[in-house]
Amino acid sequence: MIMRIVFPALVLLAAINPLFFPQWDAFLTIVFAKALPVIGIILLLQAGQVSFGHAMFFAVGAYCAGFVGRWMGGGGEIVILLVAALGASVVAGLFVGIFVVRYRYIFFAMLNLAFSMVLFSLLEKFIHITGGSDGFRIARPTFFGQQLSRSDFELGIYYLALVLLAVSIYGVWRLLDSPIGHALKAIKTNETRVEYLGISPRRTLLIGYVVSAVLAGVGGALVGVFQGIATPDYAYWTRSGEFVFVAILGGAGHVTGALAGSYVFEFIRVTAAAYLGDTWQLTLGVVLLGIILFAPSGIVGLLIKLGNRVRGVNKKRSRSSIGKAGEIA
Repeated sequence: MIMRIVFPALVLLAAINPLFFPQWDAFLTIVFAKALPVIGIILLLQAGQVSFGHAMFFAVGAYCAGFVGRWMGGGGEIVILLVAALGASVVAGLFVGIFVVRYRYIFFAMLNLAFSMVLFSLLEKFIHITGGSDGFRIARPTFFGQQLSRSDFELGIYYLALVLLAVSIYGVWRLLDSPIGHALKAIKTNETRVEYLGISPRRTLLIGYVVSAVLAGVGGALVGVFQGIATPDYAYWTRSGEFVFVAILGGAGHVTGALAGSYVFEFIRVTAAAYLGDTWQLTLGVVLLGIILFAPSGIVGLLIKLGNRVRGVNKKRSRSSIGKAGEIA
Protein backbone atom coordinates (compact mmCIF):
# COMPACT_ATOMS: atom_id res chain seq x y z
CA MET A 1 0.00 0.00 0.00
CA ILE A 2 2.83 2.41 0.85
CA MET A 3 4.65 2.00 -2.47
CA ARG A 4 1.46 1.76 -4.53
CA ILE A 5 -0.55 4.64 -3.06
CA VAL A 6 1.18 6.67 -0.34
CA PHE A 7 4.59 7.09 -1.98
CA PRO A 8 3.24 8.15 -5.44
CA ALA A 9 0.93 10.60 -3.69
CA LEU A 10 3.85 12.11 -1.76
CA VAL A 11 5.89 12.43 -4.95
CA LEU A 12 2.97 14.16 -6.67
CA LEU A 13 2.55 16.59 -3.75
CA ALA A 14 6.25 17.33 -3.80
CA ALA A 15 6.12 17.94 -7.57
CA ILE A 16 3.40 20.61 -7.26
CA ASN A 17 4.79 22.12 -4.06
CA PRO A 18 6.81 24.89 -5.83
CA LEU A 19 3.57 26.19 -7.34
CA PHE A 20 1.98 26.86 -3.96
CA PHE A 21 4.78 26.95 -1.33
CA PRO A 22 8.00 28.00 -3.11
CA GLN A 23 9.51 29.07 0.23
CA TRP A 24 9.83 25.36 1.12
CA ASP A 25 11.89 24.48 -1.96
CA ALA A 26 15.36 24.92 -0.42
CA PHE A 27 14.38 23.00 2.71
CA LEU A 28 12.89 20.09 0.75
CA THR A 29 15.88 19.95 -1.61
CA ILE A 30 18.15 19.28 1.37
CA VAL A 31 15.64 16.73 2.68
CA PHE A 32 15.58 14.86 -0.63
CA ALA A 33 19.38 14.92 -1.05
CA LYS A 34 20.13 13.77 2.51
CA ALA A 35 17.53 11.00 2.26
CA LEU A 36 19.69 9.29 -0.40
CA PRO A 37 22.53 8.18 1.92
CA VAL A 38 19.91 7.15 4.49
CA ILE A 39 18.43 4.75 1.92
CA GLY A 40 21.89 3.21 1.69
CA ILE A 41 22.05 2.84 5.48
CA ILE A 42 18.64 1.14 5.47
CA LEU A 43 19.86 -1.21 2.74
CA LEU A 44 22.82 -2.30 4.90
CA LEU A 45 20.58 -2.66 7.95
CA GLN A 46 18.64 -5.35 6.09
CA ALA A 47 21.79 -7.45 6.39
CA GLY A 48 22.12 -6.57 10.07
CA GLN A 49 25.09 -4.23 9.46
CA VAL A 50 25.34 -0.55 10.37
CA SER A 51 27.94 1.86 9.04
CA PHE A 52 29.20 4.79 11.10
CA GLY A 53 31.39 5.93 8.24
CA HIS A 54 29.10 6.48 5.25
CA ALA A 55 29.76 10.20 5.44
CA MET A 56 33.03 9.48 3.61
CA PHE A 57 31.07 8.67 0.44
CA PHE A 58 28.92 11.74 1.02
CA ALA A 59 32.14 13.79 1.02
CA VAL A 60 33.57 11.90 -1.96
CA GLY A 61 30.52 12.84 -4.03
CA ALA A 62 30.61 16.51 -3.00
CA TYR A 63 34.36 17.00 -3.53
CA CYS A 64 34.33 15.05 -6.78
CA ALA A 65 31.59 17.34 -8.13
CA GLY A 66 33.66 20.36 -7.11
CA PHE A 67 36.91 19.12 -8.62
CA VAL A 68 35.30 18.08 -11.91
CA GLY A 69 33.43 21.39 -12.12
CA ARG A 70 36.66 23.32 -11.60
CA TRP A 71 38.50 21.15 -14.14
CA MET A 72 35.78 21.74 -16.76
CA GLY A 73 35.72 25.46 -16.04
CA GLY A 74 32.72 27.60 -15.19
CA GLY A 75 31.30 24.99 -12.83
CA GLY A 76 30.81 22.30 -15.47
CA GLU A 77 27.54 20.57 -16.31
CA ILE A 78 25.28 19.17 -13.59
CA VAL A 79 24.77 15.82 -15.35
CA ILE A 80 28.52 15.29 -15.76
CA LEU A 81 29.13 16.25 -12.13
CA LEU A 82 26.58 13.72 -10.89
CA VAL A 83 27.92 10.99 -13.16
CA ALA A 84 31.46 11.73 -11.96
CA ALA A 85 30.29 11.61 -8.32
CA LEU A 86 28.56 8.30 -9.02
CA GLY A 87 31.70 6.83 -10.59
CA ALA A 88 33.94 8.04 -7.76
CA SER A 89 31.52 6.56 -5.23
CA VAL A 90 31.61 3.20 -6.99
CA VAL A 91 35.41 3.16 -6.90
CA ALA A 92 35.53 4.27 -3.26
CA GLY A 93 32.79 1.80 -2.32
CA LEU A 94 34.66 -1.07 -3.93
CA PHE A 95 37.97 -0.08 -2.35
CA VAL A 96 36.57 0.24 1.18
CA GLY A 97 34.01 -2.52 0.75
CA ILE A 98 36.61 -5.18 -0.05
CA PHE A 99 38.00 -4.65 3.46
CA VAL A 100 34.86 -4.07 5.53
CA VAL A 101 32.64 -6.88 4.18
CA ARG A 102 34.96 -9.38 5.86
CA TYR A 103 33.72 -8.18 9.24
CA ARG A 104 30.35 -8.04 10.96
CA TYR A 105 28.47 -5.96 13.51
CA ILE A 106 30.62 -3.69 15.71
CA PHE A 107 33.80 -4.43 13.73
CA PHE A 108 32.00 -3.54 10.47
CA ALA A 109 30.73 -0.28 11.99
CA MET A 110 34.05 0.76 13.51
CA LEU A 111 36.11 -0.05 10.42
CA ASN A 112 33.83 2.18 8.37
CA LEU A 113 34.27 4.89 10.98
CA ALA A 114 38.06 4.55 10.76
CA PHE A 115 38.08 4.96 6.96
CA SER A 116 35.79 7.98 7.26
CA MET A 117 38.02 9.71 9.80
CA VAL A 118 41.09 9.06 7.66
CA LEU A 119 39.38 10.84 4.77
CA PHE A 120 38.31 13.67 7.09
CA SER A 121 41.92 14.16 8.18
CA LEU A 122 43.18 14.17 4.59
CA LEU A 123 40.60 16.76 3.56
CA GLU A 124 41.68 19.02 6.42
CA LYS A 125 45.44 18.59 5.94
CA PHE A 126 45.72 19.06 2.15
CA ILE A 127 44.82 22.74 2.37
CA HIS A 128 46.15 23.73 -1.07
CA ILE A 129 43.96 21.11 -2.77
CA THR A 130 40.83 20.85 -0.62
CA GLY A 131 40.78 24.26 1.04
CA GLY A 132 41.25 22.71 4.46
CA SER A 133 38.68 23.42 7.15
CA ASP A 134 37.38 26.42 5.16
CA GLY A 135 36.04 24.07 2.52
CA PHE A 136 36.09 23.84 -1.24
CA ARG A 137 33.95 26.23 -3.26
CA ILE A 138 31.73 24.64 -5.91
CA ALA A 139 30.77 26.97 -8.74
CA ARG A 140 27.24 26.87 -10.11
CA PRO A 141 27.19 24.45 -13.08
CA THR A 142 25.02 24.62 -16.15
CA PHE A 143 21.74 22.75 -15.98
CA PHE A 144 21.35 20.45 -19.00
CA GLY A 145 23.34 22.93 -21.08
CA GLN A 146 21.51 26.02 -19.82
CA GLN A 147 23.09 28.75 -17.68
CA LEU A 148 20.31 29.51 -15.21
CA SER A 149 19.81 32.23 -12.65
CA ARG A 150 20.18 31.32 -9.00
CA SER A 151 16.43 30.94 -8.41
CA ASP A 152 15.85 28.88 -11.56
CA PHE A 153 18.89 26.73 -10.79
CA GLU A 154 17.62 25.98 -7.28
CA LEU A 155 14.24 25.03 -8.73
CA GLY A 156 15.94 22.72 -11.22
CA ILE A 157 18.00 21.07 -8.44
CA TYR A 158 14.79 20.63 -6.45
CA TYR A 159 13.14 18.61 -9.21
CA LEU A 160 16.35 16.75 -10.00
CA ALA A 161 16.73 15.73 -6.35
CA LEU A 162 13.08 14.68 -6.24
CA VAL A 163 13.44 12.48 -9.34
CA LEU A 164 16.66 10.88 -8.07
CA LEU A 165 15.06 10.21 -4.68
CA ALA A 166 11.94 8.66 -6.20
CA VAL A 167 13.99 6.45 -8.52
CA SER A 168 16.31 5.43 -5.68
CA ILE A 169 13.50 4.52 -3.28
CA TYR A 170 11.70 2.49 -5.93
CA GLY A 171 14.93 0.88 -7.13
CA VAL A 172 16.09 -0.17 -3.65
CA TRP A 173 12.57 -1.40 -2.86
CA ARG A 174 12.72 -3.63 -5.93
CA LEU A 175 16.28 -4.67 -5.09
CA LEU A 176 15.20 -5.85 -1.63
CA ASP A 177 12.51 -7.97 -3.27
CA SER A 178 15.05 -9.56 -5.65
CA PRO A 179 17.27 -12.61 -4.98
CA ILE A 180 20.10 -10.30 -3.90
CA GLY A 181 17.79 -8.52 -1.48
CA HIS A 182 16.57 -11.77 0.02
CA ALA A 183 20.17 -12.94 0.34
CA LEU A 184 21.01 -9.72 2.22
CA LYS A 185 18.17 -10.36 4.66
CA ALA A 186 19.29 -13.97 5.04
CA ILE A 187 22.78 -12.79 6.07
CA LYS A 188 21.17 -11.13 9.06
CA THR A 189 19.28 -14.25 10.17
CA ASN A 190 21.73 -17.05 9.35
CA GLU A 191 24.85 -16.40 7.30
CA THR A 192 25.96 -20.03 7.48
CA ARG A 193 22.85 -21.22 5.69
CA VAL A 194 23.46 -18.64 2.97
CA GLU A 195 26.86 -20.22 2.33
CA TYR A 196 25.32 -23.69 2.22
CA LEU A 197 23.01 -22.44 -0.53
CA GLY A 198 26.08 -21.64 -2.64
CA ILE A 199 25.72 -17.86 -2.21
CA SER A 200 28.73 -15.80 -1.18
CA PRO A 201 27.75 -13.55 1.77
CA ARG A 202 30.77 -11.32 1.17
CA ARG A 203 29.95 -10.78 -2.48
CA THR A 204 26.29 -10.13 -1.70
CA LEU A 205 27.14 -7.67 1.05
CA LEU A 206 29.71 -5.99 -1.22
CA ILE A 207 27.00 -5.39 -3.84
CA GLY A 208 24.75 -3.83 -1.22
CA TYR A 209 27.66 -1.81 0.14
CA VAL A 210 28.57 -0.35 -3.26
CA VAL A 211 24.92 0.55 -3.93
CA SER A 212 24.76 2.32 -0.56
CA ALA A 213 28.02 4.14 -1.34
CA VAL A 214 26.63 5.36 -4.67
CA LEU A 215 23.49 6.68 -2.98
CA ALA A 216 25.59 8.55 -0.42
CA GLY A 217 27.89 9.95 -3.10
CA VAL A 218 25.07 11.26 -5.28
CA GLY A 219 23.41 12.77 -2.21
CA GLY A 220 26.65 14.51 -1.27
CA ALA A 221 27.08 15.87 -4.80
CA LEU A 222 23.55 17.30 -4.75
CA VAL A 223 24.06 18.98 -1.38
CA GLY A 224 27.48 20.32 -2.38
CA VAL A 225 26.28 21.75 -5.70
CA PHE A 226 23.14 23.20 -4.12
CA GLN A 227 25.00 24.88 -1.25
CA GLY A 228 28.00 25.80 -3.41
CA ILE A 229 30.59 24.38 -1.02
CA ALA A 230 32.06 21.12 0.26
CA THR A 231 33.76 20.99 3.67
CA PRO A 232 35.64 18.26 5.60
CA ASP A 233 32.65 18.13 7.97
CA TYR A 234 30.88 16.17 5.21
CA ALA A 235 33.15 13.23 6.14
CA TYR A 236 33.08 13.71 9.92
CA TRP A 237 31.71 10.92 12.12
CA THR A 238 28.79 13.06 13.34
CA ARG A 239 27.47 13.20 9.78
CA SER A 240 27.53 9.40 9.61
CA GLY A 241 25.77 9.27 12.97
CA GLU A 242 23.17 11.64 11.58
CA PHE A 243 22.41 9.25 8.73
CA VAL A 244 22.00 6.34 11.15
CA PHE A 245 19.86 8.54 13.41
CA VAL A 246 17.57 9.43 10.51
CA ALA A 247 17.27 5.77 9.45
CA ILE A 248 16.14 4.76 12.95
CA LEU A 249 13.85 7.77 13.22
CA GLY A 250 12.10 7.11 9.91
CA GLY A 251 12.03 3.34 10.25
CA ALA A 252 14.72 0.94 9.08
CA GLY A 253 12.15 -1.65 8.05
CA HIS A 254 11.02 0.21 4.93
CA VAL A 255 12.89 2.31 2.36
CA THR A 256 10.38 5.17 2.65
CA GLY A 257 11.62 5.56 6.21
CA ALA A 258 14.55 7.49 4.70
CA LEU A 259 12.22 10.20 3.40
CA ALA A 260 10.09 10.34 6.56
CA GLY A 261 13.11 10.44 8.85
CA SER A 262 14.97 13.01 6.76
CA TYR A 263 11.95 15.33 6.68
CA VAL A 264 11.30 15.11 10.44
CA PHE A 265 15.01 15.45 11.27
CA GLU A 266 15.52 18.57 9.15
CA PHE A 267 12.21 20.08 10.28
CA ILE A 268 13.07 19.65 13.96
CA ARG A 269 16.59 20.95 13.42
CA VAL A 270 15.48 24.05 11.54
CA THR A 271 12.57 24.79 13.86
CA ALA A 272 14.51 24.14 17.07
CA ALA A 273 17.47 26.18 15.84
CA ALA A 274 15.13 29.09 15.05
CA TYR A 275 13.17 29.08 18.31
CA LEU A 276 15.31 27.22 20.85
CA GLY A 277 18.80 28.44 19.99
CA ASP A 278 21.55 25.88 20.49
CA THR A 279 19.29 23.24 22.03
CA TRP A 280 18.23 21.58 18.79
CA GLN A 281 20.48 18.58 19.56
CA LEU A 282 18.61 18.13 22.86
CA THR A 283 15.29 18.29 21.02
CA LEU A 284 16.42 15.68 18.52
CA GLY A 285 17.65 13.46 21.34
CA VAL A 286 14.29 13.61 23.08
CA VAL A 287 12.50 12.75 19.83
CA LEU A 288 14.81 9.79 19.21
CA LEU A 289 14.25 8.52 22.76
CA GLY A 290 10.51 8.76 22.22
CA ILE A 291 10.75 6.82 18.95
CA ILE A 292 12.90 4.08 20.51
CA LEU A 293 10.63 3.71 23.55
CA PHE A 294 7.19 4.03 21.97
CA ALA A 295 7.74 3.32 18.26
CA PRO A 296 10.86 1.16 17.83
CA SER A 297 9.91 0.46 14.22
CA GLY A 298 10.16 4.18 13.40
CA ILE A 299 7.71 6.66 11.94
CA VAL A 300 6.80 4.52 8.94
CA GLY A 301 6.43 1.41 11.11
CA LEU A 302 4.13 3.32 13.45
CA LEU A 303 1.99 4.53 10.56
CA ILE A 304 1.76 0.99 9.17
CA LYS A 305 0.60 -0.32 12.55
CA LEU A 306 -2.00 2.43 12.86
CA GLY A 307 -3.22 1.67 9.34
CA ASN A 308 -3.51 -2.03 10.12
CA ARG A 309 -5.49 -1.27 13.28
CA VAL A 310 -7.90 0.99 11.39
CA ARG A 311 -8.42 -1.66 8.72
CA GLY A 312 -8.90 -4.30 11.43
CA VAL A 313 -11.56 -2.19 13.16
CA ASN A 314 -13.34 -1.57 9.86
CA LYS A 315 -13.34 -5.29 9.06
CA LYS A 316 -14.83 -6.11 12.48
CA ARG A 317 -17.54 -3.50 11.97
CA SER A 318 -18.39 -4.79 8.52
CA ARG A 319 -18.57 -8.38 9.81
CA SER A 320 -20.81 -7.40 12.71
CA SER A 321 -23.10 -5.43 10.39
CA ILE A 322 -23.33 -8.42 8.04
CA GLY A 323 -24.13 -10.69 11.01
CA LYS A 324 -26.87 -8.37 12.25
CA ALA A 325 -28.36 -8.16 8.76
CA GLY A 326 -28.40 -11.96 8.61
CA GLU A 327 -30.18 -12.20 11.95
CA ILE A 328 -32.82 -9.72 10.85
CA ALA A 329 -33.37 -11.67 7.61
